[in-house]
Amino acid sequence: MKIIKVEFDRSSPDLASCPQSLRPDFAFIGRSNVGKSSLINALTRKKDLAKVSDLPGKTKLLNFFVINNAWHLVDLPGYGFAKVTKDQRADFNESVADYLDNRENLLCVFVLIDSNLPPQRIDLQFLEWLGSTGTPFVLVFTKADKQSAVKAQANIELFKKEITPWWPDELPGIIVTSSKTGDGRNDILAVIAETLKSKNYRTGG
Repeated sequence: MKIIKVEFDRSSPDLASCPQSLRPDFAFIGRSNVGKSSLINALTRKKDLAKVSDLPGKTKLLNFFVINNAWHLVDLPGYGFAKVTKDQRADFNESVADYLDNRENLLCVFVLIDSNLPPQRIDLQFLEWLGSTGTPFVLVFTKADKQSAVKAQANIELFKKEITPWWPDELPGIIVTSSKTGDGRNDILAVIAETLKSKNYRTGG
């Protein structure tokens, strides 16, 4: 897939105000400082695209970008600390929880994890909740260029071990990325292209 055209659509405060078009959504989320803005900019090759979410008043909003006139890239606010269970909505952001649990257009969530760190409780709690919603997702390990491949892989293996009890038969997909080198960019785009194809959407590029 080639990203040919990128347009900012809107910033939505809640599910009701999200775009009503039939375009499918691919959302990106992670905890603070995981490198989400850098990854989105590298993915679209638009240097300042994700800065929209950094403007005053935007940090709690769901930011929608139209890609190739065909699908939405959704930049979600980072999640905070929360006790997350199947019976309790994550209090990281109620609008985000509502979106992830109920958005019919949402085809896949890319959950960003810092590959420089051992498994963080906040990430594990979020994944446990997200898994309970049945929403399809892929784990995207960021900042792979910040340390050796051996150390990054060691942290990834620890993370896989932590989540194996939740998905004993098949773990979620994993992509290792670097916004600096571009590693993983094509893998993310391939997941998007394959998902669109499987759902009979046109890719637009």
